[in-house]
Amino acid sequence: MNNQEYIQHYLEYIKFEKRLSALTVKNYHRDITLLLEISSRKALDKLTIDDIRMSVSKLHARGLNGKSLSRMISAWRGLFDFLNQRFNFMHNPTLSIRAPKDKKQLPQTLSIDQTMKLVSIKDTSFLGIRDHAIIELFYSSGLRLSELINLKIQDINFEDGTVSVIGKGGKSRIVPTGKNAIDAIQKWIALRNTIKNISGKDSILFISKFGKCLTARAIQYRLKIWAVKQGIPENIHPHLLRHSFATHILQSSQDLRAVQELLGHANISTTQIYTHLDFQHLSKIYDQSHPRAKKK
Repeated sequence: MNNQEYIQHYLEYIKFEKRLSALTVKNYHRDITLLLEISSRKALDKLTIDDIRMSVSKLHARGLNGKSLSRMISAWRGLFDFLNQRFNFMHNPTLSIRAPKDKKQLPQTLSIDQTMKLVSIKDTSFLGIRDHAIIELFYSSGLRLSELINLKIQDINFEDGTVSVIGKGGKSRIVPTGKNAIDAIQKWIALRNTIKNISGKDSILFISKFGKCLTARAIQYRLKIWAVKQGIPENIHPHLLRHSFATHILQSSQDLRAVQELLGHANISTTQIYTHLDFQHLSKIYDQSHPRAKKK
């Protein structure tokens, strides 16, 4: 078989047997295709550890960071593990390869005042009511973009004030949402029900005025528009609202485990990044408040 046939078998494996999401399969395909391009389309069973090292080096020189390279190497490693098991390849040239480490950067967050300014949308147009509900929900519940896109009307429990979401790896969780978000969603659903040509089966919560599901790019674009309208200079994106949600909760509660559950992190080490943000917040308060910390 040739490279493309091997790759097709692998993509079918991760899609139908491992049940990875369509987006993950697409990303793996892209990463593997890039490996073939960088390595001059050498046969997969002929690739060596030196070829992999050279590919990583070239990609790093193009400006790819350590996080992106780690994801790529993981995709390549999974491919070769599969080829070893299913097609008796003799080695996995990626096993000892590690991506170069990046300087650790803390995620950007909005202040509480900035966030309140962003969510204070008074626009009563179709887009205003819908987008207000989207932004309130992002900040109120700390949802990922993919979680919000796939949210269905029946996932909202208006009595309990909770939202049921499917997170990474198909794991479900229930997260609370605030009264402001619930009110905004109810206003949106009342308007949504006036859209023509949608039936009860069309249960995706956030849709366009033509009844189509919103794409990730569309939501990202709408957030940037509202940042400009609301006078927020920062680069607003869905994950920024998730970071802000987590940081504000941690600053108030100091309960890292609770934040882990709310965000749907499998490992608390992922959540611990917010302790560094919280320490920055405390340090700033100390510098502003403690007599011995003030600079002349």
